[in-house]
Amino acid sequence: MKVNFKPVLLATVLATSAFAALAQSGPGHAGGQGAGAGTHQADGERHAHRQDRMAKRAADLKASLKLSAEQESNWNAFVAAMKPPVHASRPTREDMAKLTTLERLDQMNALRKQRNAAFEQRDAATRAFYGSLSAEQKKVFDEGTARMHRHGHHRGHG
Repeated sequence: MKVNFKPVLLATVLATSAFAALAQSGPGHAGGQGAGAGTHQADGERHAHRQDRMAKRAADLKASLKLSAEQESNWNAFVAAMKPPVHASRPTREDMAKLTTLERLDQMNALRKQRNAAFEQRDAATRAFYGSLSAEQKKVFDEGTARMHRHGHHRGHG
């Protein structure tokens, strides 16, 4: 039996690079470079700008898809799932330095599990919405989300 990985790859690209990347969640790493006076305001402004860009791209994609009334609820569930999760604040470098190696590993594993759970949610929502589209709409969706990826709107490694 030959396994076709193209649908799995497509779902992964869609879920991680299309919308989640557009609204990279929250402010940067606490305690990292650039932390200081005014950083929170700048982070808030960047977050608002990202949210605006995400909303505009979602609206453009929705218009291009020409959704039927029956597909509206699927779209709304999809967009809601693509919103960045609210993360607890990340530990600072100083806090991490106080931990033992094993405690740091546990902390990093917990953060990775949170990211993976968020990815799984976006993956499931993308698959459900994609399944509700017509063949022509799938083509439009594929082209629209692939274009976002080509322009460098991706999350990077995490």
